[in-house]
Amino acid sequence: SELIRGFLLSGMPCPSSCPPGLLALIAPGLALMATFSLPSQAGDRRALPVEKPPGVKGRTLILLDVNTKSPVRIISENFLSLQLDPSIIHDGWLDFLRASLMCLASFCLGGKECTTLATHTFSSVGRENYHPGRSSDFIIHYLVEDIVRSDIALDKQKGCKIAQHPDIMLELQREKAAQMHLVLLKEQFSNTYSNLTLTARSLDKLYNFADCSGLHLIFALNALRRNPNNSWNSSNALSLLKYSASKKYNISWELGNEPNNYRTLIGRSVNGSQLGKDYTQLRSLLQLIRTYSRAHLYGPNIGRPRKNVIAFLEGFMKVAGGTVDAVTWQHYYIDGRVAKVTDFLKTRLLDTLSDQIRKIQKVVNTYTPGKKIWLEGVGTTSAGGMNNLSDSYAAGFLWLNTLGLLASQGIDVVVRHSFLDHGHNHLVDQNFNPLPDYWLSLLYKRLIGPKVLAIHVAGLQRKPRPGRVIRDKLRIYAHCTSYHNHNYVRGSITLYIINLHRSRKKIKLAGTLRDKIVHQYLLQPYGKDGLHSKSVQLNGQPLAMVDDGTLPELKPRPLRAGRTLVIPPLTMSFYVVKNVNALACRYR
Repeated sequence: SELIRGFLLSGMPCPSSCPPGLLALIAPGLALMATFSLPSQAGDRRALPVEKPPGVKGRTLILLDVNTKSPVRIISENFLSLQLDPSIIHDGWLDFLRASLMCLASFCLGGKECTTLATHTFSSVGRENYHPGRSSDFIIHYLVEDIVRSDIALDKQKGCKIAQHPDIMLELQREKAAQMHLVLLKEQFSNTYSNLTLTARSLDKLYNFADCSGLHLIFALNALRRNPNNSWNSSNALSLLKYSASKKYNISWELGNEPNNYRTLIGRSVNGSQLGKDYTQLRSLLQLIRTYSRAHLYGPNIGRPRKNVIAFLEGFMKVAGGTVDAVTWQHYYIDGRVAKVTDFLKTRLLDTLSDQIRKIQKVVNTYTPGKKIWLEGVGTTSAGGMNNLSDSYAAGFLWLNTLGLLASQGIDVVVRHSFLDHGHNHLVDQNFNPLPDYWLSLLYKRLIGPKVLAIHVAGLQRKPRPGRVIRDKLRIYAHCTSYHNHNYVRGSITLYIINLHRSRKKIKLAGTLRDKIVHQYLLQPYGKDGLHSKSVQLNGQPLAMVDDGTLPELKPRPLRAGRTLVIPPLTMSFYVVKNVNALACRYR
């Protein structure tokens, strides 16, 4: 039995209208996000040698410059990833992955071809993620290996077709999914989980979906099957490996999901060193099968790094640190059952991830310096989220800041929970309508390149009261503009800004950014619901799909050279500073 979890994606050029044959499932905000956070980089918050414009009060103006000579980080092309909840197998959505959903997943960029790179995950998860926990915990990802043209993918599959279902069938499916949602919630609260079996036919369907989309699959095998001595029982996994090899499926692998929580699932705990031995055993199995002798292996996909989880990771790294290609863990900010809209505005909450990153990095660098780290499960809320909160505009503050912190602190890949699922953490609802975080991720993917740039600001400093820590409500990140966005020449820079203040803020671009033309992409809630809104507007124009297969044009608002940036209260925005000719951004 196996379950699904998510996609790892990287963004490439692609037209606003996706050809139906291209099942390009690319997670929102795919690969290229690199950012730099004020709170985590106090050393870069020194005053600029720029004179204050006459007549401007220091408190009302923030001066901003960017170091354009060299990047401080270079993030993976696959930086942004996406999860698809395992419940789509349980509640039937697997059979309804149709053309409109594929186009949404592909995050088309605007070119002559739809090219995609992605990761998709399947797993049964434990309590912390509140997926339907099962006696199995298979995970599947899609990693980007190369840019794949849609016609090539179609030829390989000898015709990739997506079934078109009558509206009445879709409506019945929504009713079934709603009933299943109640079942899953009952399981979560009672901490008793039913089994879920992914058949060979379902695996074929999933792999073909990935292959037709130009994606690479990562599958996490069931680590809950244990021998009497508590070692991993690999017999079921070996059968799956042989089956996949017989079909010549190009797959990478994982073993387990949140292994630190296994006692709650099977009544038996597995420590880090034992899981490390299990991973070593899996690597040996892979080497025995020619198709997978050089396959990538990822893990251990632990939960939030509390004290006992850190001890688990240390035990794992001692035994299997050199066995895995990247170390993985998960993080969820809030219990979705008790979340309030004000929670998403708390700077203290936004900063909790930074400490988690440092804890993981300390362990990894102790045992395997330089090993890549993935945050392979992140969401604003756990417990499936809360309607009109975790799927609202307000949740975007946490999501965008998460991308910034991860990139600035060197995390190679982040897997967002979730693209489509039974809860309210998703990017697309069950009517296949994009939610606010989808549009945020889409802009991120189109505008953000992999190189992170250091920022220098003046005007934010203030003296904290004794015993108090300053937590910035204005978050500013900078990177080279995406090379795949042909609307901007190489050497351009993209800023993105989160304003958690209840007043507008003014930013004056200085130094290398002075007197440059700027394109503004301002995202605000649309409609009377305010921060609870599930719709957004870009520069005052509401965003919605043109039709099932066509994304709207994302038009910037040009600002004249030298104009002060005015950031409205409680908003998120992107600013492309054109023609900077930044040395760090001229070459890939």
